Amino acid sequence: SGQEKLAAIKRNANLFRAGLEKIGLQVIGSPDSPVIPALLFNPAKIPAFSRECFRRKLAVVVVGYPATPLLKARIRFCVSAAHTEEDLKSALRVIEIVSKQCLIQYKR
Repeated sequence: SGQEKLAAIKRNANLFRAGLEKIGLQVIGSPDSPVIPALLFNPAKIPAFSRECFRRKLAVVVVGYPATPLLKARIRFCVSAAHTEEDLKSALRVIEIVSKQCLIQYKR
């Protein structure tokens, strides 16, 4: 059971990370990690991104100064073994819409 959960976390993390990168977000952090940070850079985008995701029924964790350097504001996504592939794809659809709206697609 433990090995299966670890494999599921790794699979989910890599699927979600790849989806974020495909959307165009600047993803940082360690591959395979279930905590996946994506940079917002501009502190003014923190409340906008969070609010627009929440309005679409997706709760996200945003982090800014003083927890991060001023221009390294970020979103921290946390995936688990309990997330289904559809859960992750649904979240990615919301994130894609909101990232376009907030102009945070820095990579393509």
